[in-house]
Order: sequence, then C-alpha cells, then structure tokens
Amino acid sequence: MAFDTDDRESLARSLARVRDRTRALAAPLSAEDMQPQAMPDASPAKWHLAHTTWFFDEFVLGPAGLSPPSPDGARFLFNSYYEAVGARQPRPDRGLITRPSAAEILDWRARVDEALARLFAEGGSALVDELAPLIELGLNHEEQHQELLLMDILALLALHPGAPAYRTDLASAAGPAPGPTGWIRHDGGLAEVGAPAGGFAFDCERPRQKAWLEPFALADRLVTCGEWQDFMADGGYDEPAHWLSDGWDRVRAEGWRAPAYWEDEGGAWTRRTLAGREAVDPAAPVCHVSYYEADAYARWAGARLPSEVEWETVAAGRPVAGNFLEGDILRTAPSAGDQLFGDVWEWTASAYAPYRGFAPAAGAVGEYNGKFMSGRQVLRGGACVTPAPHLRASYRNFFEPHQRWMFSGLRLAAA
Repeated sequence: MAFDTDDRESLARSLARVRDRTRALAAPLSAEDMQPQAMPDASPAKWHLAHTTWFFDEFVLGPAGLSPPSPDGARFLFNSYYEAVGARQPRPDRGLITRPSAAEILDWRARVDEALARLFAEGGSALVDELAPLIELGLNHEEQHQELLLMDILALLALHPGAPAYRTDLASAAGPAPGPTGWIRHDGGLAEVGAPAGGFAFDCERPRQKAWLEPFALADRLVTCGEWQDFMADGGYDEPAHWLSDGWDRVRAEGWRAPAYWEDEGGAWTRRTLAGREAVDPAAPVCHVSYYEADAYARWAGARLPSEVEWETVAAGRPVAGNFLEGDILRTAPSAGDQLFGDVWEWTASAYAPYRGFAPAAGAVGEYNGKFMSGRQVLRGGACVTPAPHLRASYRNFFEPHQRWMFSGLRLAAA
C-alpha cells in the first residue's frame, strides 16, 4: 500500500493502526501459545511481535536518536536475516527464546510505539520527511508479518491433537457450488508489467518493463476443494507422470495424500483451520497446496499454471477486492465473477528472479527481497489472511516450491 508519506498526521495514524492490528491478532493467544515454533519455516508468535518492533527500533528510532530501552540481546534475538546489522538467532531455533517473556516484549512494543508517537510530535518535519520512506517500508513489512503470524498460529494449533481454534467466532460459511470453469481470453502482444514509478512498491516489483505474451486464457475462478478431491480420487498423488521429479520425491518422502491440514475422518475429509476442525467445503478454493501439487494438478487437468506476467496483465486495472483480512479471515468461498484478488494466493509458473535492471536498495534494507531470488516460485493475488491495503497487481509473493503452510491455491491457464 502507498501510505501517505506527505501528510505526517495521516502517516502517524497509519502507523498506529497497523501496529494496533498486530497486537490485536495476538490477543487471543496465551503466553504459552506465543512460545512454541511449529517447524523451522515458522516462527513463534512472540517472535513476530518482537521482530516487527525491532524493525522500527533499528531502522527508524535508532537513526532518530529515540530508541527506548530494549530487552537484553534484542538486536541478536530478533534480527531476521539482515547480515549488515549483525549476527542473529538461527531461524530454526527461534522457539528456544524463552526470555524475554511475552509480557516483556509487549512492554517493549509499547515503549517503541510511544517513541514513534514522540517522533511525529516532536521530531520536526525535516526528520520525519527523511525517515518517512523507512516508516512506509516498516508498515508494509509489518503487514507481511500479520499474515505470517496467522500462518504460524495455524501451523502450531494444527499440531495439537484436539484441533483447538485460534478464535471461536470464525467458522467458515459454505459457499455456493461454482459453475463450470470459464476463461478470460487475452490476445497476447506487448505487455507492460511491474510497479509504476511513484508510490510504494517493494524493490523486486521494479523497474517497470515490457514483456511479450503469446495468446492465452486464464481461468475465471480458482480451483476448488471439490475439484481437488476429484484429482485425489483419480490417483493424482499416485501417478508420477503428473509430477516434477522433485515434487514426486516429496510426495513419497512426506506421504502427501491431500493438501496440508486435511484429514480423512472415516471417509469424510475435514481440514484444520483457524476456527478449529471443519468439514472440507467442496465449493471453497483449495488451500495449503505446494507449487509441486499445483503444477501436478494443472497437468492432470490438461492445463498449466499461468506465468506471473500473464496473471498481472489480466489483473492490471481491476479493483483489489475480495476476501481479505479486513473481513472474516476464514471466508474462503470463491469471490463473485472473475475477481483475481483474495481468498488464496495463486501459484504461478514463474521462478522468483530479478526483473531486468533490478537494483536492491542501499544499506541493510536492501537485503529485504533480492537475497531470496533463488529456488522460489512467485505467487500472486493475496489471500484471506492478507491485509487488503498491502496488495496491488504488481505485488510478487514468493515461497519455496515444497512449502504448504501459507494460504496458497491455484488458478489454471491455457494456451
């Protein structure tokens, strides 16, 4: 989202709103819930609260000379991957950070928020103007961690034998049965993709550039759970011809038989969600599938995954509207019409790589995206746990092809 960095009052309100939401998302958790780490890819809820606080302390308050007292070792414990800042706790070991406590981290968040408010009230317009780009980056960074927080909460609670709910007021409503897949046709030609100049975008979305497209078609809706069950019933997880070699190795090594969090309850499929265990809704978009699974399904269906250029070309100019974090975060029934945003992230066939002319930002914040441009696939469109203001047609999310704990699904493409 392009937060208004020209109006300091508007920027201050945005900062308070985003910071408050992170705290509210963590509020249903006990101190015990905040400590464990579900797997090496995930992080404890307590760590997310601390890291997003560390970001503003390190990159905004530090340069302004306004850093409040922080917990012992915070710069080491809550740095994520910024080598320019210094050493850090290894990611797989974040769950071992029992101290500082969750209460101490929340107190630190409050001190940092007070210092940020003081920056706007007393810092002077020149200082605020100088730091505004870093504040805007911090806001978008924190919105990313709000989604990661919900992903990691689900990953943790899904390990519990009792399938507890994160919140008890979030039961998903069953959606109407979708009609047959329709197709959005595009004649191809010269397309222009990437974030335009002006306004906020992550560095990996630029520079804006031209790309050639052959004629193609994009499905007008997401693949549903019911359609995925057809894939399963047809032996989709048993037939190596559908799978990339690395994907087939994963299927056999990890015993994949269904999307993540699905369970066979005596012949009826259920899934673990932030609302606890629910029956699989055949009309809902399939969720928590890896790139390998998405690619295998597309081959089985006689189609393919779209490239990120194809996806963005169709999405450009359409409103960013759909099922996002602002509403019921578990409402993942298909959106009306051919809406391309919301519900679940959509895997593309594109490797996460730099655009021509890409240059990372100077300093430590330049490590934000560019260092991950290897071994990952691009996803587009956002999900029901994504803050809506965080998205735009050019936004490039990326994960490793085997990962499934994010809210990821797929939309088919055809030549």
